[in-house]
Amino acid sequence: MGQILDKLQGKEWRRKQIRKITDRVFDGVKNETGRANLKFEDLYIAVLIVYNDINKHLPGPHFDPPPKDKVREMMKNCDINLDGEIDREEFYNFIKQLTADTFIIVSQKLIITLAVAPAVALATKRSTEKVPGVGNVVQKIPNSVYASLVTLAVVWFQKQTFGDDPKY
Repeated sequence: MGQILDKLQGKEWRRKQIRKITDRVFDGVKNETGRANLKFEDLYIAVLIVYNDINKHLPGPHFDPPPKDKVREMMKNCDINLDGEIDREEFYNFIKQLTADTFIIVSQKLIITLAVAPAVALATKRSTEKVPGVGNVVQKIPNSVYASLVTLAVVWFQKQTFGDDPKY
């Protein structure tokens, strides 16, 4: 459990993950357009790809990509050499700034789920002991398996619940 929390909160782990994502997306868009750097239209497509990956691979709520005007403004701030295009390093810094809140929200929700769900699972297991029929079946399941199943169910439920909420 400690290793999971270290990875979720570790800046080095987060930096490596963002670097992998940005390199893959940058290379994909660059290969598609044939240009060495990203113009605004290419950058916005890259942002959509990054947010699609975040929503597919990270647990928790669905994150909507930022509007074009926010991307345009951030592009001006991240375009260090002022050439009107974003190179690989500028793209990395752009995505790092853009997704900072996203990773914090996902990490917090996952930590809470991983800490609270097993305790709730064991409490509910004890409360089912006297329920006819169900109590005997639940008591035969090992605590670790039962806690894992309930935790997976809670993560799944969170994904379903938050995935439809447009404010996330």
